Amino acid sequence: MNKNTKKTGLAVICVAVLGMLATWVIKDQIVRHRRDLFSQKFLRRLAALGHMAKVEASVDNINLMRDFILWEKKETLKERARLIISRMEQETLASDIPSL
Repeated sequence: MNKNTKKTGLAVICVAVLGMLATWVIKDQIVRHRRDLFSQKFLRRLAALGHMAKVEASVDNINLMRDFILWEKKETLKERARLIISRMEQETLASDIPSL
């Protein structure tokens, strides 16, 4: 093998490892935000709601938010969750309608 081939191979391996590491970090953040939705700390729950406001609408996410509303005691956070559910339901319905 020549020197350029070794360098290219090493670069490809490094990029692959960095990609796997980035994927792992992103998955960890998603799990952490979902877990923080049921945190005892108000600011963590608020931050988790902010994250949930940006995620893609899905049945799992809608059900998670409904569970949160049943669990949550503060009306301000419940109202925020209701708005998020409303947005997610609209997106879900819009994706079910075939475009002409």
